[in-house]
Amino acid sequence: MNNETELGARGFFKRLRAKLNQGPAWLTADIAQLLPGRKIDAEILDELETRLITADVGVEVAAKILEDLRRRVARKELNDVAALRTALRDVMNEILKAVERPLAIDPQHQPFVILVVGINGAGKTTTIGKLAHRLLAEGRSVMLAAGDTFRAAAREQLEVWAARNGVPIVAQQDGAEPAAVIFDAMNAARARSIDVLIADTAGRLHTQTHLMDELKKVTRVLARLDPSAPHEVLLVLDGTIGQNAIAQAEEFNRRLGVTGLVVTKLDGTAKGGVVLAIAQRLKIPIRFIGVGEQSEDFGVFNAGEFVAALLRSEPREAAA
Repeated sequence: MNNETELGARGFFKRLRAKLNQGPAWLTADIAQLLPGRKIDAEILDELETRLITADVGVEVAAKILEDLRRRVARKELNDVAALRTALRDVMNEILKAVERPLAIDPQHQPFVILVVGINGAGKTTTIGKLAHRLLAEGRSVMLAAGDTFRAAAREQLEVWAARNGVPIVAQQDGAEPAAVIFDAMNAARARSIDVLIADTAGRLHTQTHLMDELKKVTRVLARLDPSAPHEVLLVLDGTIGQNAIAQAEEFNRRLGVTGLVVTKLDGTAKGGVVLAIAQRLKIPIRFIGVGEQSEDFGVFNAGEFVAALLRSEPREAAA
């Protein structure tokens, strides 16, 4: 990692720490109040489990974490608050480390096609703009495809991001066939030797079968030009909707084969625990997270830094 990249990563951690887990402490900021002069016991662990569940971590992950902590209590390893925090950090980091796999652009594919999917309001268009900005900073050429031809002003919003980043965009009139737009964009990107093509798609609920089938049509059309395309199916999830995000991801993955996740709007929740639930249940790489509207509020997912932000510790403490 060069100095500029390292500074950028540290800057994002500061933004993450400032914006995640805001409001009344949900986990450990006041954990000392759970220990009124006594050692860690079953009652304290039950209270911690309740906090985890209400923080969108979910029953499954909360049970996994508490099972680990109870084993440590039985071995007399948790004697004070510091030991409990360390143990909690370790088990969270273990869950998240498994999905900490950054997006890798394979230069053997030109263009490398990223198909961005998700429900309405999850932040797909904003994610595309921020991702384009990041790829340009890495020295890659980028083109956008306005595959959302149904939502009012979707094309215009993507055109704003294209102009802001100074990248070309392929678009057609509202109501055009999305697969045709993305097919044309693929040809245009090839002709101009573009490194990365990012294709927007219309938002749809995971329960809307006919619209999900339309996405499958897009992937079939792309495969006519490149059997390996799309090279990344990037699902954008709204971090404020809790466990519903898991149901969405499971259905999108079943139908399309999701290869990476972006979890957005983590500044809009005082919890952030849903990321642990997503990691434990789906095992799909989390590529990026978002904590605001600015390009600087979008960063590569780092398990240690995320746990550190949740627990209000330093990232080096979260690197188990």
